[in-house]
Amino acid sequence: MNAFLVPPKHVRLHAATLHLPRGVTVQADAACIAATHHLQELLGAYGKICRLSTAPALVAFSQKATGHGPESYTLEVTPRGITIAAEDAAGAFYAVQTLRELLTSHGDALPCCTIRDWPDFRRRGVYLDVSRGRVPTLACLKDLATLFAQWKINELQLNIENVFQFTAHPDIGKGYSPLSAKDIVALREHCARHHMQLVGAFASFGHFEKILQLPNYRMLGELSGNHQWPGGTTICPTDPRSIRLIAELYAEFVPLFTAVDFNINGDEPWELGEGRSKRKADKVGKGRVYLDFVLQLDKLLRKHGKRTNMWTDIVLQHPELLDDVPRDMVMCNWDYDPAGERLLRTGEIAAHGYPVVVCPGTSSWNTHGGRMQLGMDNIRSFAAEGLRHGAEGLLNTDWGDNGHRNLLAVSLHNLAWGAAHSWHHAGTDADGFTARFSRAVFGIQDTRFADALRTLGGCAHACLLYGILMKPIQWNWDALGGALHSLKEVHPEALRAHAAALRTMRWPALPAAATPFARRLREELVMATALDALACRRAVALKHEQLGARVAPREWQGLGAQTEAVMHAFARVWRLHNRPSRLREHLAGFRATLRAYQQNQLK
Repeated sequence: MNAFLVPPKHVRLHAATLHLPRGVTVQADAACIAATHHLQELLGAYGKICRLSTAPALVAFSQKATGHGPESYTLEVTPRGITIAAEDAAGAFYAVQTLRELLTSHGDALPCCTIRDWPDFRRRGVYLDVSRGRVPTLACLKDLATLFAQWKINELQLNIENVFQFTAHPDIGKGYSPLSAKDIVALREHCARHHMQLVGAFASFGHFEKILQLPNYRMLGELSGNHQWPGGTTICPTDPRSIRLIAELYAEFVPLFTAVDFNINGDEPWELGEGRSKRKADKVGKGRVYLDFVLQLDKLLRKHGKRTNMWTDIVLQHPELLDDVPRDMVMCNWDYDPAGERLLRTGEIAAHGYPVVVCPGTSSWNTHGGRMQLGMDNIRSFAAEGLRHGAEGLLNTDWGDNGHRNLLAVSLHNLAWGAAHSWHHAGTDADGFTARFSRAVFGIQDTRFADALRTLGGCAHACLLYGILMKPIQWNWDALGGALHSLKEVHPEALRAHAAALRTMRWPALPAAATPFARRLREELVMATALDALACRRAVALKHEQLGARVAPREWQGLGAQTEAVMHAFARVWRLHNRPSRLREHLAGFRATLRAYQQNQLK
């Protein structure tokens, strides 16, 4: 049965069908009662009236040992009804999600079958960047958590650099549409109802630039910074005021999370040992300076009863530190190359006795349409490596570098792919996966939506553009040196061919039963298509300029008209799921580009 987006471990089909009546009775013991409410919601979407019963019922839940540990279940569909035996409440909930997939594929004529199922990884998470530009609304975050739970994801982390309203430090986050404590608690409780932990994450070392740019905190930077980030990007680890500030921030932020794990991040402290901590670094080494500060962060979290999680890039640059880091700290090993050096060192970390979480990525950042295949390959490789070395979890990351113009909908396909691999790696097959995703999320039964997703997700590969697709329309004409350099390897015909494919591509209308969330996601995909088509057209003009050919004024005029239309549409679509945040910066970039086109028309 190839109907599952998140494939169960064992499925045995029987030669019969269960036709669900309009009225469905449900029976459950106390441990599984919460799952019946999710079942009622699910069946209600199919026009079924679902009621609890104390007598024998069409659907019966019970808590029973399955032999496969927490979150496991057995689901049996017979002509007489459905029985669900679950190890715990989470297992009962995941059985309902499997039933959801059967209903999505077969309607109310369910194939009789026996399904035995349990997860590969104990922690199956998504790490969402909400600090680089797009700060989702609370409603969007709840919709996402609901969707993730349907994919059997049980952990959500939000990348917080400065987008939180600190009472004791009110300047932090001001102007960035920050999340409030009330938002965090509401999302945490929503996640809990869906058997998901909201795990805290806070950039506590590197990526501190948005705080260090503020006058009251600039003196804590490792360096004096540059014109973009006056305080630099890394907090000074040898200044006692640094740990005091983070202690105050943690005191307000950390208790909002009930999960035992908390992610200090700790990645990419680019200026470490190059400024105010240089004297100590020259004496004991950069790695030791790094570790000393991380140990102070760990001490703070232990006072809050938390287990420290951290990214591994600096530890792996200084492998001698692996003998000195406390063995109960969780190493979150990230790498976005399917055969990357850090990915292949997962076993080295595990051999030192650390709990490991493998952290691939969607590869959607710095593009409009994503790099679908690269992300899929990276996720599959990391899942295999994690299972090989006994990792406790898979945390699939989705970033928003350079203003986060890559829209949410573009990332969902590879987030679903990561969910499938974290639940059942060996059973997840790329063949037909995109069609199953289109059916599960958008309700599209044929292949048209999947074909469009693959075309959009293949733009960077088709044009060899990779990281520059966003740049040609974000910054002004004089700031495109890097993009122009990258264009040396791109043939105009490849750009034209893909632009033509995007222009002729049509996103099918969604069925009447599609959710409002799905409809907004479709609008984001249409927007991403328009952005990529515009980027390809502009890249062709840039390529001609690079080759010394004259671009006709009417082409600059046409690009200007197309850019202005896309700009207005983008502003509307941004607001569907996101707070205002950095939208104004994107609009300023569009307007600067429009001015450059007008100047070129006069040449």
